[in-house]
Amino acid sequence: MTIELLTIPGILLLLGCFILPLLPEKVRSSVFLIFPVAALFFVMTRPDGFSITGSIGNYELILFQIDALSRVFGLIFAITGLTAGIYAWHIKDLSQQVAALGYLGGAMGVIFAGDLFTLIVYWELMAVTSVMLIWARGTEASDKAGIRYLIYHVLGGGLFFAGILWHFTQTGSLAVESLDYEYTVANILMLLGVSVNAAVIPLHTWLSDSYPKATITGAIFMAAFTTKTAVYVMIRMFPGWEILIWFGVAMALYGIFYAVVCKDIREILSYHIISQVGYMVVAIGVGTDMALNGSAAHAYNNLLYKGLMFMAGGAVMYAAGSSRLAELGGLGKKMKWVFALYVVGGFSISGLPLFAGFISKGLIIDGAGYAGYEGVMLLMLLAGVGTFLSVGLKLPYFTWVYDAGNNIDPKPIPGNMYIAMGMSAFLCIFYGVFPNALYVYLPFEMDYNPYTIYHFVEIMQISLGTFVVFWFFREKLKGKLVLVLDLDWFYRKAAPATRTAFVTGVDKFYDRVEEGILSTAGFLSRKFDNPMVWLNPFTDKKNRADSYSPAMEVVLSFIILTVLFFSIVYLT
Repeated sequence: MTIELLTIPGILLLLGCFILPLLPEKVRSSVFLIFPVAALFFVMTRPDGFSITGSIGNYELILFQIDALSRVFGLIFAITGLTAGIYAWHIKDLSQQVAALGYLGGAMGVIFAGDLFTLIVYWELMAVTSVMLIWARGTEASDKAGIRYLIYHVLGGGLFFAGILWHFTQTGSLAVESLDYEYTVANILMLLGVSVNAAVIPLHTWLSDSYPKATITGAIFMAAFTTKTAVYVMIRMFPGWEILIWFGVAMALYGIFYAVVCKDIREILSYHIISQVGYMVVAIGVGTDMALNGSAAHAYNNLLYKGLMFMAGGAVMYAAGSSRLAELGGLGKKMKWVFALYVVGGFSISGLPLFAGFISKGLIIDGAGYAGYEGVMLLMLLAGVGTFLSVGLKLPYFTWVYDAGNNIDPKPIPGNMYIAMGMSAFLCIFYGVFPNALYVYLPFEMDYNPYTIYHFVEIMQISLGTFVVFWFFREKLKGKLVLVLDLDWFYRKAAPATRTAFVTGVDKFYDRVEEGILSTAGFLSRKFDNPMVWLNPFTDKKNRADSYSPAMEVVLSFIILTVLFFSIVYLT
């Protein structure tokens, strides 16, 4: 049984967290890669329906369970863990290595958990390990962002766990399964908890706040797992919940708006995560087989091209010392390979033909259209325009093409970064050219060809039109240093009053109560040192400490016994 447990990807990766600290620094980065490779092997070799069970008391737990849906997420999680590990190979920081491996282990544990109790344990593990990748940067901004990040995820995990307990008391079931479209208290609590990790508006600000402040390599891992595990859980538990369509549309458009406005590479890419997850949430809300396949496929591809774009942005930050567009520019000749690799990711996320995003974004948009949501389909196409404008054109133009006169002399980039970016770029093109290589792993049967003439022409027309608009208005999008306000402005404005009401106010109240109790206790201890003395009016006041009245003692004793008697009678 012990050996069998070690074949569970989540446990295997967590085992690595205990092994890495025991190894010399020189070999840790290489050994790190063994664990995602081993996890990938177990994901690929386990047949559908295979499971490993355990128990706590009288409750049976399904520690590992694999089917087509969990397999496709397991494959891309393991691949992402491998490429991100290669990208971070030059980093010797043990805390980051352990945190990244634990984070990947938590994510793998969530998608293969067959019961809600096992799932929530891994879910909370993800929060604890991922925040370490923010704090590892060691700046004041990252310290504060990590605290805010943790508050959000403690809140989300608490809501999710409360919903699980409520659901269990009502149904007696801990199965990870599709829930009826009913707004019960349990369902709402679970959906809210999952929505925090999915960065559903207005519960999204933790993402755009924290990801840009993580370490360069830590952001690669963070861009991959938290939101995509939430998408997986939504596909499992909330397919066909129509309310998700409209929240997904809001995410897609909201993220695009901020991506156009922001002037920092990692901020732009962070808001694009919100937008791209919005596509997936829309598809989950539509709930048809085609749409759910689109959500899974887009999550798969998103890890490839979004990881690639964060890698390229991290390479710029590593070499040039900044990720702000106003401080960059003219890097095309000095960092031409990073530029070329980023363009592959930018074209992929924009859904251009021959790139990975084309084969998954089309599934979602067409899935919405075939299900009768024509308005949603048009809004998704509009979001696609904003995607190409912001990360397909604006970001690379002002980073590599436009010369702002900053005269940057970038330092050399480690070779392992190029290897990781090259692997991701290859897969983005491979799946774009051979879509069936991904479609074969999707969980539901379908017959879909993304390369129809209509679809191809439609996307090319939209993309060319977007390019023309960008070219004429590119000066308006120039990288100026600006402070972008999001919904967390309201939270932060309310923070002083909230802190006064619930922290400092409560603290002062308990201080006063404590002082009152101590003062009262001191007073009573002095007075009751010899109560017969100060209660006896016949005592000689000058010698009260030495004398008392026997008559008064009898009276007081009678009173005390009477009170005790009636108290006992009343209580019984």
